[in-house]
Amino acid sequence: MKTINLLVILTALLFISGCTPNEQAQSDDMWHLACTRKSDLRLAVYVTAQTVEQLLTTEAGMREAISVLKCNGITKVYLEVHRCGLVISPGVMKKIVEHLKRNGFEIVGGIATLPGGEIGAPQQGPLTWLNWQNPKSQKDMQKIMEQAAPVFDTFILDDFFCSSDTSAESKLAKGDRSWSEYRRALLTEVAQKVIINPAKAVNPDLKIIIKYPQWYDRFHLFGYDVATEPKLFDGVWVGTETRGQYTQRYGFVQPYEGFINYRWIATLAGEKIGGAWFDHGDCTETDFIEQGYQSVLAGAKELVIFNFDSFISGHPGHHLLREDFEKLADLAKSIAANPIRGVTGYKPPNSDAGGELYLMDYIGMFGISLVPDSKYPENSGVIFLPTQAATDRNILPKIIRSLEKDAKIIMTTGFIVNANDGEKIAELAGINYSTTSSYNSNESIVSEGNTIKIKFPLSMDYLIKPNQATVLLKNGANQPFMVQNKNLFVINTHTFSQQDFDAVGEVLLCPRQIGLLELPKEWVNTIRSAFYSKDEPIMDAPSRVTMQQLGDQSFVLHNYNQEAAVINLLLPKQGCYVDGFSGKPIPSTGKNIHLEMAPRSRLWVKQESKKL
Repeated sequence: MKTINLLVILTALLFISGCTPNEQAQSDDMWHLACTRKSDLRLAVYVTAQTVEQLLTTEAGMREAISVLKCNGITKVYLEVHRCGLVISPGVMKKIVEHLKRNGFEIVGGIATLPGGEIGAPQQGPLTWLNWQNPKSQKDMQKIMEQAAPVFDTFILDDFFCSSDTSAESKLAKGDRSWSEYRRALLTEVAQKVIINPAKAVNPDLKIIIKYPQWYDRFHLFGYDVATEPKLFDGVWVGTETRGQYTQRYGFVQPYEGFINYRWIATLAGEKIGGAWFDHGDCTETDFIEQGYQSVLAGAKELVIFNFDSFISGHPGHHLLREDFEKLADLAKSIAANPIRGVTGYKPPNSDAGGELYLMDYIGMFGISLVPDSKYPENSGVIFLPTQAATDRNILPKIIRSLEKDAKIIMTTGFIVNANDGEKIAELAGINYSTTSSYNSNESIVSEGNTIKIKFPLSMDYLIKPNQATVLLKNGANQPFMVQNKNLFVINTHTFSQQDFDAVGEVLLCPRQIGLLELPKEWVNTIRSAFYSKDEPIMDAPSRVTMQQLGDQSFVLHNYNQEAAVINLLLPKQGCYVDGFSGKPIPSTGKNIHLEMAPRSRLWVKQESKKL
């Protein structure tokens, strides 16, 4: 970790942060606004152990840090006790905690369970995580937890409570189990034996939070067990750090992933769900603020920003966060009463995705209000079943009951092939059943009778052979991409498999760009129409325009494209509409709204209340 020059820090804090003396009034206003809106939305920041040591242990550094925190409306601070071998002593940390509390901040402790120096045993694997099987790792982390526990009321584990260790001792402990089974059992045991029980033996009132990263389709491979861990911990925080969708540094992650990850984990955490956590890495100012909006749309009442170093060096997203804070707080208040609803995507806990890793993110980017669930949605009118849903070995009777209720079901070929009773499910879908992999990647598709090229290839894992089903879309080789049989649709696609990750050396995030979001508007509209239910808005728009529907019949549109997007909406009923963010009227003709949305912009379409 690089050493930060204190003089440079102080200069940056005063001038780069946007809190110059001439802006003190605005700073006071932001702090006051943040304090008055804490029940709707709270801003928080995570401070790594290195920054705690270099900045918060001096009077001058603490004074200027408080100034920066207040001018950005941050009312809650997470203080890290350990990272990569650096441990902040309990005595030093206690003084810092007391000082910040006196200045009006809520304080939470934190730890990055990473090896470094004399602490922990590094794993044998592609990432710098701990070997949790090794007794030294367990002993060292337990000691740190026992020392930190008396200092805090609440404590959080950062991303790294996981493992991909393949050392001899882990192989021996693994035995005949899969790596996923072994690691989940190990980390569940470690959570209790090393983290929770020792800390609560010292401080019985301590609340301990587990924070999950954003790579929800890979959790179980590296020891995160979303079925057991939320029951053990007092709180569950969720990573929504999608960063830049067009860059490879942190994976070509779609903005909708933050929403999917948070809402899916919320179905497992219940009332323990809490804050969303995102960062600055690989973020433009629009990437940064978009993470905030998807976090709030998912239901987060607290935004934890990683990390305070970026507030020292400055980031253009901070200005947007201050500027949009009240909009975000208003949206959070409305979401609390009217959560996002729509199509239910079924992903059981610890489920494998096959060749459809992160497919739900892309479905959301088609403008489909997709809401994930870890349980089968018995009462949903529209249900999406990707490969992950095949983990449910009793899925066929559930599908039949849903169809009997006149539900619409969209499934993938990967789901059919991997599902129990896949042959019977294929029969319902009106296609011939085959488990033979026919992976292909095609750079052309048929659209409106013409064969056209797309920017990135469209990949398929299996070949659909319809018998009763109707072909709705096909690629340039006349291979069906989507078919329909009454209320049942089948999509034949491939996002990523383990082989795609291995090909570029990626471990956690999307390894490449794919053709799904490069499809022409005609294809996007056809796919979107398969997911429609009655009495909901019908949208004519390109991909990367999302529509998330609130329970009060309003909805949020977001144009994630780098260019303007023309959008036509047919609404269920006629009325006068306004933008809930700005209060400005949205022109409409009868039930129709025609919009041209600027790049990377958003709109909250609400029916105007009748004035008495």
